[in-house]
Amino acid sequence: MRVLNVHERRLAAAPAAVGALLDGLGSRHDRLWPRDRWPAMRLDRPLQVGAAGGHGPIRYRVERYEPGRLVEFRFLGPSGFRGSHRFEIGGEADGTTRLAHVVEMTAAGWAVLGWALALRPLHDALLEDCLDSAEERLLGRRPPRRWTAWVRALRFLSGPGRSRRRAGTRQND
Repeated sequence: MRVLNVHERRLAAAPAAVGALLDGLGSRHDRLWPRDRWPAMRLDRPLQVGAAGGHGPIRYRVERYEPGRLVEFRFLGPSGFRGSHRFEIGGEADGTTRLAHVVEMTAAGWAVLGWALALRPLHDALLEDCLDSAEERLLGRRPPRRWTAWVRALRFLSGPGRSRRRAGTRQND
């Protein structure tokens, strides 16, 4: 099964400011990844080509990195995922900056079912939370969002310790 999954947000911020968030991915000072609600992204070294790591059951290696502009990860797991996912930043003609996450992969075997039933809904919720984090860090506002009942059920079934905020809602802190 071929998968193309895109999440994007246009932010009223300079590309350099959005790029600074991107450059912190996987670090102790990561301000983009919503690790208050999801398993943290961890890398075996600072963000650079060859760094390996992942989040939850997803494993990957940095294949391309252009500081402040792009980071592309090649999937290493789970079994059946072949392809990559990337964050990319681009300035727009209207003065906003586009922050996007793109998954391009094929899923084979059991990964087809895993993606369709569980990983895609969880991935979609995580990426929207990630883009919300960028908006909050850069613009001081966090869009209201509630996870779907299916995402809440999947997170409940995944066991304790996956999130500090189990209810799937958040308040503007």
